[in-house]
Amino acid sequence: MRYITGGIAMGAALALGGGLLAAGTTTASAAPAPVPAAQTQSLYAASALVLTVGHGANSTEASVDRAVTLTCFPKATGSHPDSKGACAALKAADGDFKKATTIKSGTACTKEWNPSVVTADGVWEGQRVRFERTFANPCEAKAGKGTLFEF
Repeated sequence: MRYITGGIAMGAALALGGGLLAAGTTTASAAPAPVPAAQTQSLYAASALVLTVGHGANSTEASVDRAVTLTCFPKATGSHPDSKGACAALKAADGDFKKATTIKSGTACTKEWNPSVVTADGVWEGQRVRFERTFANPCEAKAGKGTLFEF
């Protein structure tokens, strides 16, 4: 009801104002209020992840040593110590975590079994992601985790 009476009042004010302008009784007219610029929206949802590094054969058995947050869109932020570098590494891998954690060729590591596990959980460019990779030992982990899991 309030909106109807407000609309009627607005219509009456415009009609009366137009009549006064036609009669020449007003000396100044108000300029219309500027229309605010439209906010551009992204085609992608925000990219926000929780990354963990732990010791164990898989994420269910591992003890989490460190965990950070990483947001890559609209800008690189989070508790990751090198959020810009980590976002750039993930973008260079086209969001493929397996590609981003590939052990560099020519890496010489011992054959010990002292597993480390890295995980990523969240959203990357609007897609839900859950990633887990187990490295056989700290040497492989250092060679494979790259900037993304370097924290």
